[in-house]
Amino acid sequence: MTKLINQNQPHFLLVTFPAQGHINPAIQFAKRLVQLGANITFATSISAYRKMRKAGTIPDGFKFTVFSDGFDDGFNPKIHDRAVFMTQLKSQGTRILKETILSSAENGSPVTCLVYTLLLPWAAELARGLNVPTALLWIQPASVLRVYYYYFNGYKELIGDDCNEPSWSVELPGLPSLKSRDLPSFCLPSNPYEHALRLFKEQLDMLDLEDNPKILINSFDDLEKEALKEIDGKLKLIAVGPLIPSAFLDGKDPSDKYFGGDLFKTSKDYMEWMNTKPEGSIVYISFGSIIMLSKKEKEEMAHGLLESNRSFLWVIREKDSNMVKDEKAEDEEEEELSCMEELEQLGLIVPWCSQLEVLSHPSLGCFVTHCGWNSTLESIACGVPVVAFPQWTDQTTNAKLLEDVWGTGVRVTANEDGVVPGKEIKKCIEIVMGGDENGATMRRNAKRYKDLAREAVEENGSSYTNLKNFVEEVDQSMEDRIKDSNPNLSLL
Repeated sequence: MTKLINQNQPHFLLVTFPAQGHINPAIQFAKRLVQLGANITFATSISAYRKMRKAGTIPDGFKFTVFSDGFDDGFNPKIHDRAVFMTQLKSQGTRILKETILSSAENGSPVTCLVYTLLLPWAAELARGLNVPTALLWIQPASVLRVYYYYFNGYKELIGDDCNEPSWSVELPGLPSLKSRDLPSFCLPSNPYEHALRLFKEQLDMLDLEDNPKILINSFDDLEKEALKEIDGKLKLIAVGPLIPSAFLDGKDPSDKYFGGDLFKTSKDYMEWMNTKPEGSIVYISFGSIIMLSKKEKEEMAHGLLESNRSFLWVIREKDSNMVKDEKAEDEEEEELSCMEELEQLGLIVPWCSQLEVLSHPSLGCFVTHCGWNSTLESIACGVPVVAFPQWTDQTTNAKLLEDVWGTGVRVTANEDGVVPGKEIKKCIEIVMGGDENGATMRRNAKRYKDLAREAVEENGSSYTNLKNFVEEVDQSMEDRIKDSNPNLSLL
């Protein structure tokens, strides 16, 4: 249900890139703004809107502005041209945002601030041209933002072809020492996604044009103390996370269970199965909405699970239109795993599940994860130790943080072919779930950060206070600008 705009409340225009990893935190961010009394206009493409509707969680209190980017059924890199997609998203998104900003002003409810997620630098450019304040909703950790900032400000030259040498490392302000495998994959000389790196640079260049740029980070103060400090006196980082549903965080809204997937894709038999298992006994394996492992990688995972001899819940997605990162998996026919009969005796394989319900279940003991930031934060908020199995982009840095900074997991090591052997997977599972001090320490750390995450979003907690102050500052700034342009006008 769409609400009418209250002209006495701040009005935020929020635009998100049409990918599940952007949509999920953006919806939760918008809900937090509504709770603070703000009006929300949520602008996104038809494909993203359909994903929200499919999940059955269109929130009350939002006004939606939906546009076609020409890929209403979603973008598929195997049949669609990426450049065409990005061009049409920019042109159509710019058009609808401009119309929304102008019509809102004409209707007496001017946009107080435009908030945009990653890969949309054109949204900030448009807003600046229309004299509308902006804020970037950074959906990766503050640590990764720092890496990109310093990469584009003098450190790029340090990351040469010798970065894969065992002795190589780089020291960046506010971060631990990083090996090549700890850097975001886009920053490596071998990066095949130059278009993505250019967008990150455009994003940071756009912030350089702002007098007082604001970056809202899906993190919390006690998680990234050093990384969240202001960067070079230029970039103010404001932690407002974890941006996950209330039902799994502060519990204030038990109905807030945004699943980020198709509720009807599979039954809830896996929850009944989990209910039959002892506390802390299940290994959960999921690689998110984009990554698909090759047949060889899945076989190694299967052997690792069988050798660990622990109950497991493994999400193996059916092939769909999402981007496939692993080139080895693209052209393979769907084949049943060679040891499927043995696997089915030990665990459960499903095409989809409600990840937060699984992570919150008392029978869960370990999360084997690709380390996407949403999954990483969910593991932290639910107090679950992890086996870090990163693939690309920010996941490699997230794995470094999980293992060496927060101490809530252990990271796998691939062989010379880039495949993680089953024996390595078994070893890492045993480290996390075993009874020795290493596993116990990881579980204690996971519990500590779980408590800190909940404290951050409570009223007067750090993230709650940071967001409240941000809203008040933006609202006051808009009122001052209106008074300056016409002393007889006021929002009050």
